[in-house]
Amino acid sequence: MNGTVTAGIDGTAPASAAADWAARHAAREGMRLHLVHAPAHGPLDDLGAAGPEARRRWALGVLREARDRVLTAHPGLPVGTELLSGAPVPALTAASAESELLVVGSRGYGALRAHLLGSVSLGVLRHTDRPVVVTRTPLAAAAPDRPEEVVVGIDATSAGPEPGMDRVLDFAFARAAARGATLCVVHAWPAPTTLVWSPGGLRPAEDVAEAREAQPRYARMLCEALRPWRARYPGVAVVEHVRSGAASEVLTARADGAGLVVVGRRGHGAGPRRIGAVTHAVLHHVPGAVAVVPV
Repeated sequence: MNGTVTAGIDGTAPASAAADWAARHAAREGMRLHLVHAPAHGPLDDLGAAGPEARRRWALGVLREARDRVLTAHPGLPVGTELLSGAPVPALTAASAESELLVVGSRGYGALRAHLLGSVSLGVLRHTDRPVVVTRTPLAAAAPDRPEEVVVGIDATSAGPEPGMDRVLDFAFARAAARGATLCVVHAWPAPTTLVWSPGGLRPAEDVAEAREAQPRYARMLCEALRPWRARYPGVAVVEHVRSGAASEVLTARADGAGLVVVGRRGHGAGPRRIGAVTHAVLHHVPGAVAVVPV
């Protein structure tokens, strides 16, 4: 990895939001910014029967405009541009391999497009081995007196974070450290069952006391699991958020207003990877930026 953050742009508002987010990230963390455009459906359709050269000029203009805008906001930021070839998903996936981080805009269609991912964003997430940040059209600015917060969702057991979660935690702690932000670590545990089935029908669970003690037990488990990362990042203020319920619901509720939400995505090897239910829910329902880290 070479200290580069790559942003995919296509002339749309979500892509502009992605370029702006990537520029702020690059400036904050001392990285280079690489703006790329891959041929795609969308605004290019408005060119109608325009030939390849007209489309190329349009794409170069989009790149130039994005570069000028981010340099106005971040003078001195190293910014490069590139017009990619090939279909968007493989082109952006290949570009991500040369970067520490890929940033793309969320561009769904239809009445629910504000809560849906576009096919390009989803396709890249399923194919790349690099962390990807998905952004949406910027919302109203947060109150200036509200501290920035990074939220990360993890799975943990008494033995520590689940396999691969160390990469998610490293990413989240590093982002919080660079931003001077509070890090909220979210862990959801299944709601206790208060009724059990017996030959005579449903009856109350006998070990209600154990169910009541579950939350502090999970809280202690999470605290112990985070000990190595607290030592590695002593300047990061950490809030532990442990709740019972569906992981997707607990995480999306806590992520409201966060500057960045970090989740994992399992799967290795060739071919497309599966995006888990929790990550999928966060991508569709959290209005801010979401970082998906392969584990």
